[in-house]
Amino acid sequence: MGAMIRRWLLSALLVPFLSSPVVLQAAPALDLRGFADGSGAIMILETGNVIDPYFTLQALLLAHENGLDISAYASPWVNWLIARQRLDGSFDRYCRSGPVWLACRGADADDALLAIWLKFLDTMPAQLDSQPAWRKSHDAASKTLATLLDRKRGIYLVSPTFQQGLFMDNLEVWSYQTARTGLAASVGAREFARAIRNTFWDAPSGRFLVSTQPEQKTMTPGFYPDHVAQLFPLLVDYPLLPAGTGSYYRTWMKQHRALWLSQVSHDYAWGLIAYVALKQNDKPSAQCWLREALPYQQTGHWTVTDEVIAQILQTKGLLPATANVGCN
Repeated sequence: MGAMIRRWLLSALLVPFLSSPVVLQAAPALDLRGFADGSGAIMILETGNVIDPYFTLQALLLAHENGLDISAYASPWVNWLIARQRLDGSFDRYCRSGPVWLACRGADADDALLAIWLKFLDTMPAQLDSQPAWRKSHDAASKTLATLLDRKRGIYLVSPTFQQGLFMDNLEVWSYQTARTGLAASVGAREFARAIRNTFWDAPSGRFLVSTQPEQKTMTPGFYPDHVAQLFPLLVDYPLLPAGTGSYYRTWMKQHRALWLSQVSHDYAWGLIAYVALKQNDKPSAQCWLREALPYQQTGHWTVTDEVIAQILQTKGLLPATANVGCN
């Protein structure tokens, strides 16, 4: 009798849940008003006149990976950029001339841009399989990226004309490789990770060099690219660090947090570092960034990546640090 009563009580408790409709909460929508126009173009700066595809792709991928709905922008942006892709699969940077966007400069780095383009297309497999233009673009970009591999060192070079390897670019390519599936891709990513460490880690200075250029070893490090580069492995979850992830991160913040938070007043906001802070569960640093950086929205110091990261932090419930919180 006791067992029967317990079963009846359990059934009575479950009925309301089983009979009630399940309401799925919609993902918060990414809002790029001011950065995007009706053609599908997405600018680096709000109401700006320059498009660098790398930064747009970086921003959209971060939004997608953190649960924001990017559907209003993803396909229009892909179609916009495919229409301007070079025959060899690479891209330019674009400037506005009246109502028209024209190629005005080459890409800053072909290897990183091609990798992040491929990674972004791979997040939309249905469109990639159903739209021939997307597949053609993917194939062309993949072939061109393969030509940039320095087989002797096992790293990627910036472009056919700039035959040097950059640490952060190679991490971007590695991140794309780790996102691919299959045994061959997994083995290749592990080998590539070791090649990156062997090429860029400088034991005497205890840091990753930003470039394979010989003068890097004697140049005085600056905030960008040198200090930023040391934190970039945590952005992409690169594992071959000289210390544990937490210790490595805390050392960087102890040395550079104040300098980072001051950048927005004269350079850029560097929201990527706030995102790394979020990944490391360092919410106070992310909140300090919101306090210091948000006043510079709608200025030349605030990029599309910063805008996306601010929205990510806010959807996670983070608010700017209050005025009485010490952030330095």
